[in-house]
Amino acid sequence: MFFTFKFFRKKPRVYTKIESHIYGIITELLKVSSTDINVDELGGKYYLSNEEQHFKVTILSNDYVIRLTNTHDSVAEKYDKVFVEDVLKAVKEEKHRRMEVVYDSITNSIEKMAERLHNRLIESNEQESKSVRRLETTKHVKTKKANY
Repeated sequence: MFFTFKFFRKKPRVYTKIESHIYGIITELLKVSSTDINVDELGGKYYLSNEEQHFKVTILSNDYVIRLTNTHDSVAEKYDKVFVEDVLKAVKEEKHRRMEVVYDSITNSIEKMAERLHNRLIESNEQESKSVRRLETTKHVKTKKANY
């Protein structure tokens, strides 16, 4: 039984030398926070752009084409479907991770703002209560003086 599972296990994909190089370039670009990731999911287009390094990548998922562009050259090649899907998986995961970071940051900001507002309301209510107590005390003292 144990051997049958080993038999059906999917073997890892081995990329060609060029595919490995392209995949390495794209994953390194994704690691750099200054790389912009833009997606046109309806058109099946994915764009990576790093202005600092003057490097752009366009992935056309419907045609399995990847275009690499720098200041001197632009090369577009059609690649194996599985390879392009693996590249897109890496791009989508990084895009999702970045969105989570932004979402967490926004959520934290909202929570801090709500906490400050809550504390401010408590302080405001306490000050109003003190003012009301002072007003009641002053009113009570004036009525006592009037009765003497």
